[in-house]
Amino acid sequence: MIVHQGYRFALDPTSAQERHLASHRGAARFAFNWGLEQVRASLALRELEWVMGLPRTESLGWSLYALRREWNAQKQGVAPWWGENSKEAYSSGLAALAAALDNWSQSRKGKRAGPRVGFPRFRRRGHPMGCRFTTGAIRDDEERHVTLPRIGRLRTSEATTALRQRLTTGTAWILSAVSSCEAGRWYVAFGCEVQRAVVESNGHDDTVGVDLGVITLATLSTGEVIAGPRALRAGLRKLRRLSRHHARCRRGSANRGRAARSLARHHARVAHLRRDHLHQLTTRLAKSHGRIVIEDLNVSGMTRSACGTVATLGRNVRAKAGLNRSLADASFGEFRRQLEYKCRWYGSELVVADRFLPSSKTCSRCGTVRDGLRLEERVFGCIACGLRIDRDLNAAINLAGWARPDVAPSAGETENACPRGGQPGPRPARPVDAGTGITPESAGMTGGRCHRPGLTPAS
Repeated sequence: MIVHQGYRFALDPTSAQERHLASHRGAARFAFNWGLEQVRASLALRELEWVMGLPRTESLGWSLYALRREWNAQKQGVAPWWGENSKEAYSSGLAALAAALDNWSQSRKGKRAGPRVGFPRFRRRGHPMGCRFTTGAIRDDEERHVTLPRIGRLRTSEATTALRQRLTTGTAWILSAVSSCEAGRWYVAFGCEVQRAVVESNGHDDTVGVDLGVITLATLSTGEVIAGPRALRAGLRKLRRLSRHHARCRRGSANRGRAARSLARHHARVAHLRRDHLHQLTTRLAKSHGRIVIEDLNVSGMTRSACGTVATLGRNVRAKAGLNRSLADASFGEFRRQLEYKCRWYGSELVVADRFLPSSKTCSRCGTVRDGLRLEERVFGCIACGLRIDRDLNAAINLAGWARPDVAPSAGETENACPRGGQPGPRPARPVDAGTGITPESAGMTGGRCHRPGLTPAS
């Protein structure tokens, strides 16, 4: 199968090459701002003509072709220095503007999912905008060298072996290259068309449920607990110190610039630690399990602020802010995004459970659903069978059973296809069926009372 895959490498440019890279990024930003100014002037003129009842002039097109044609007609007057950079720099800035205008238009018409997108704004100096090259000399020269148009041969801080092996064997083709700067460090990302072998199966036929959490990043139905790096929490003290130092520096001073760069490097380190751990985890899961079951989490709803409104003030705002920070640090959405394409690469199957599945409230042994379960309750206790098990492990077992239900044989005394009081849906798997290898605690004691099998605990 043919997939589009990106290979990103850190660069180690010389001072002259760094100036060339910064010049191309500034050229892309200049083209973006110039095009936005032309679009706003065209809209203002047409609105004025409509108010005054005059014939309306032809609107400036918002497509990349129309913007590039207008730029070529005026570039000699507005930017006589345009020849110092590659034409791809200006084209990438106009392409970003065309995409931003299209997103705003689609969002305004209700054809774009997600929150409303505002009208594009001018990009200030220092905006993390990259320069995209699609033509010219774009290649991976050696193990630690790449070539970009008009910039030349650049040394990389890391080996490009992964990309070079595919280029040598003819299973990858470079389509584009994007140079960008993050926290003072330059990167190049190659957009490639990669031919990957179609993998029907990875050799595993088991089903594993994955329950994501804040305290532990992932709990598997096999009983394995995977702790996340919690990079933001670990670096929060230093982050606050750097933020205070940056805020106390005078605007425009050299000290404030140095403080801003230190703060940006710390943010980048936190993001890199989180991303690296998620890549290792998702790759291991996709390679070592035949079917992976996760929850369809509403991350945007989970991280919604609790401040409330002026009329209705929020409750427990400080505690909710801390929870939102931990949820963002866990990065549930990125975990699912990586798992989706890696399961296709390595031959495993990803199953997304229903968003309203009460996996945490359902007993993994008898299927009884509790009315409520507080966040501070880390041990799940069933009032029907007396099962006591870790909350996250119980949810992971239920997720595994949701994908492969345990159907009982046909008999009068066994549960039918609609257990739990006639509620439709598959039964959760029992712990032994999910392959946990963990024997639950005895059901003999529940709430201090002894019960025999088949009896309901006293209220």
